[in-house]
Parts: sequence; C-alpha cells; structure tokens
Amino acid sequence: MPRVLMILLLSGSVLTGCGGSQGLLGLGGGAQPVATPAAQAEPQKSSFLDLFANNDPPGVTIEVNKYIWFAAQQVLDFLPIQSADPFSGVLVYGYGTPPGGGTAYRATIYVTDPALDARSLNIAMSTRSGPVSADTLRAIEDAILTRARQLRIADGDL
Repeated sequence: MPRVLMILLLSGSVLTGCGGSQGLLGLGGGAQPVATPAAQAEPQKSSFLDLFANNDPPGVTIEVNKYIWFAAQQVLDFLPIQSADPFSGVLVYGYGTPPGGGTAYRATIYVTDPALDARSLNIAMSTRSGPVSADTLRAIEDAILTRARQLRIADGDL
C-alpha cells in the first residue's frame, strides 16, 4: 500500500510539471488559454488627482429640484443641518425644537427628481421617542411643497 501511494504522488508531481500549452503528458493538443477583453486591455493607471476628474459619461447627471431643496431648508430652519449634498439631494438634520413647541424633531430629506411634485420629495422624521405620526409628516411635506411652489412663482420660471 505505501508503495502504491508513493507512485501516485510521484506521478502527480511529474504531471504538474508538464504545464503550458502542451496539454496532458506533454503530447500537445491541449487547450489554449483564451484572453478575455478585460485581460487584453492595458491596465489603467490612476492617481490622487483622478478623484477630482469628471469621468462620468456626459449623459449621466443627478439632478434635484432647486425649489424643493431651498423650501425644505426654509421650512425646517429650526433644525440644525448635519450634512447637505445638493448633488444627490440629501439633507440630514439633527434634533431641534420648533418655535413654540416642546418636542424635539430630526429629519432626513431626499429630493429624488428635478420635477416639482410630491414624488420628488421623500421625508423621514422622528422624535426622541420614535417616528412622527403620518399627519405630522404629511403637514411638513405639504409645507415644503407649498413653499417650493411659492419660490418658483417668485422666480418667474414658469
């Protein structure tokens, strides 16, 4: 039994040395490696400055409605802004108390589309004890959309 095992191990090591394009046992006719298009392309070199380059295709842009964006900031001006990204349309607010109110709120606004309609506006609001009621959320959404329409009319861009 040990002699058979030794022969198998020895023949296995000999066969692994016969690699390349000659195939099994060096007799030729083996499969040739196929280069994929990704392997044929030259490797791209990158640098730190590539972070600031605009390499997006010209038809790809992310647009948000500027009136909804500014209206959300005006309606929720009692909340401190933690982060704002006008290119992706995300406004993140920290906890704040409205004037004359006793409950602290926080909100996240996501403007998804350049159109001035309710589908372009997504709001998530909560208090320290959990999410706000649907009526409160709807009232904030209506206030933002109403203010956005007022801003558009005042801009004269009808």
